[in-house]
Amino acid sequence: MAKKNVKTNAIRFIEQQKIAHEVFEYTSENGEAVDGVTVASKIGQPIERVYKTLIATAGKGHYYVFVIPVAAELNLKAAAKAVGEKKVEMLAVKELLDLTGYVRGGCSPIGMKKLFPTYIDETARTLDYFIVSAGKIGMQIKLTPADLASATKAKFALIIVSE
Repeated sequence: MAKKNVKTNAIRFIEQQKIAHEVFEYTSENGEAVDGVTVASKIGQPIERVYKTLIATAGKGHYYVFVIPVAAELNLKAAAKAVGEKKVEMLAVKELLDLTGYVRGGCSPIGMKKLFPTYIDETARTLDYFIVSAGKIGMQIKLTPADLASATKAKFALIIVSE
């Protein structure tokens, strides 16, 4: 029996919005999360085109989504400044599923349980496309940064540690 392409909340949302996209699937050992650099290799895409989704908090009820290149590190001070908070810290992994509906390694900025303020790193602004999680380990979605920003009401900001 052929494997049926499973639609995640992220893919359903993108299709409802009639946003052009492409889905990439890859296999991971035992369905375990793999790092973004490995994901880029598995789907045959340049590392600089693949972005990861991180969730930070400034305390209960203050949650923020950051979309940054997989090889980069979130600059917590810059992220806090971008969202207008004194400081933010990474959300504990154990809180991720309940808050977003997604697991670590399969967290998409699209289709979370609630729309949180979302920030895409400025580096994406110059790209004609990039790739983010499609909401499940083993699935990625290719779309334009402008389409993702529109779908998630995201803003662009300088939020990574500069080299």
